[in-house]
Amino acid sequence: MKKVKKAVFPVAGLGTRFLPATKASPKEMMPIVDKPLIQYAVEEAVAAGISDMIFVTGRTKRSIEDHFDKAYELESELALRNKAEMLEFVRNLLPRNINCIYIRQSEALGLGHAVLCAKPVIGDEPFAVLLADDLLVGEPPVMRQMTDTFDYYRCSVLGVLDVPRIETGSYGIVRSSKVAERVERIEGIVEKPKPDDAPSTLGVVGRYILTPRIFHHLENVTPGSGGEIQLTDAIASLILEEQVLAYRYVGDRYDCGSKLGYLQATVEFGRRHPEVGAAFSDYLAKL
Repeated sequence: MKKVKKAVFPVAGLGTRFLPATKASPKEMMPIVDKPLIQYAVEEAVAAGISDMIFVTGRTKRSIEDHFDKAYELESELALRNKAEMLEFVRNLLPRNINCIYIRQSEALGLGHAVLCAKPVIGDEPFAVLLADDLLVGEPPVMRQMTDTFDYYRCSVLGVLDVPRIETGSYGIVRSSKVAERVERIEGIVEKPKPDDAPSTLGVVGRYILTPRIFHHLENVTPGSGGEIQLTDAIASLILEEQVLAYRYVGDRYDCGSKLGYLQATVEFGRRHPEVGAAFSDYLAKL
């Protein structure tokens, strides 16, 4: 099986939890200090050796395309003002070998449908899926940890962490058996179970590596409420015919799909920022 060289970023969601900020601007473009969430996710994929970034977008997501596009006017203005450092940053937002591909999802029919939209570009290759509002920080980067795991086991890998039982209704929850120190074989998976019904407290976060066989199951899974196609349902079907692993990644997670998680990420990244970190930490200490 080939190495993972393609990543899908489902970015067509409406981001209703952050209204009115997301009324005209995508939630994936909300900044953590001075970089939007989507850039953190793309940089994580780049660090894993992925070269093709596939964005599944909606009609209000044009700013994501603009962000990764060349900005002639901005570059000219920065050059005119001798802003050499900023000009270099803007010109090298992504390495030159990275390809950005945009696919329009005409209807928001679930995460599974968004992934299925990328099938014509993925073909018969394994691929990653990254949800930008899950901001993961690890060393090495979490997706790199997962591609290394995939290279060894040659099967689908889901990023997981232990969650409080009271929060199982916010995650896909897996039932699994141990394979290695941080690796478990998934024997079952259920979407957002009630705490009393959850098979474990091992929740799937927004990082996946999937084999192309997932497309067969996405095409044949029974749609749920509102006609949505759930990725979790397709994975539940996939594990009946091939191995799927859960990987307990090393790192920290900030749920930037929630206001609290977004604020926590802003504070933590602000404290580490090379330009303002020291002054910001001093400010926080005085509060």
